[in-house]
Amino acid sequence: RYEEREDFTVVMQPFFRNSLLPLDSNGKPDLDFFAADCFHFSARGYAEMAMALWNNMLEPVGEKQTYNNFTHDRSKLKCPNPEKPFLSTMRNSGFRNSDLNLGKTEPSVPYWAVIVAAVAGVLAGSL
Repeated sequence: RYEEREDFTVVMQPFFRNSLLPLDSNGKPDLDFFAADCFHFSARGYAEMAMALWNNMLEPVGEKQTYNNFTHDRSKLKCPNPEKPFLSTMRNSGFRNSDLNLGKTEPSVPYWAVIVAAVAGVLAGSL
């Protein structure tokens, strides 16, 4: 939807897709990461999520980390560098060619074929 825009984009940040429950030294859930209701994150948990989100925004599309390891290690925080001083998008990640022609293309199935198939499906179902 936004691929044609030069001033706005949407990028999926998958840092929480494959995360595991953080465990303490006894192998039990580490409650330091959770609020009193044991469902929402505590300040420590939100700090971990914020670092994972920030790192995801700096990683190129197609190379984003899909988990959070809950190590509470500030050294894992990534910083922009002179080679990539920006947040990663589809275009600047080289994931898609920025010169790609994103104009309107003809659909592979004509619109009337969908209507005919729907009407035929209703008729067949009613019989």
